[in-house]
Amino acid sequence: MRILLVNGPNLNTLGTREPEIYGTTTLGDIERMVTDRAQKAGAEVRSFQANAEGALVDWLQHEAPAADGLIINAASYTHTSLALRDTISAISIPAIEVHISNIWKREEFRHFSYLSAVCVGAIVGLGARGYVLATDALIDIIKESK
Repeated sequence: MRILLVNGPNLNTLGTREPEIYGTTTLGDIERMVTDRAQKAGAEVRSFQANAEGALVDWLQHEAPAADGLIINAASYTHTSLALRDTISAISIPAIEVHISNIWKREEFRHFSYLSAVCVGAIVGLGARGYVLATDALIDIIKESK
């Protein structure tokens, strides 16, 4: 079982970027948490972060054929990217959307997600632990589908 973990713009600055909103956990910490959790279930994780929308689309198109599921925090692209929405729809693997902060307690423009409609679920506002919860849920979804 292979899980893709994708993080969008500015998430490479986690740990120092607005810690009052995003906490002090780094992206590397999150990648280790997800990998450790997945390995306990016999799954492999391929992680990728990019600030450029096209790089995210290209990576997903390249990796998805060999993957069973996707965890994605598209960051600001959540609210703007039809390209990512179309990519997630096209790759046809179950996807879970994750947001560290509660997007509905923030600016109004963050209340809408282009990705939610093509994801099996979303986890928001639970900090870095949302990624671990997404890992557990995605593994269950993948197992149920086989």
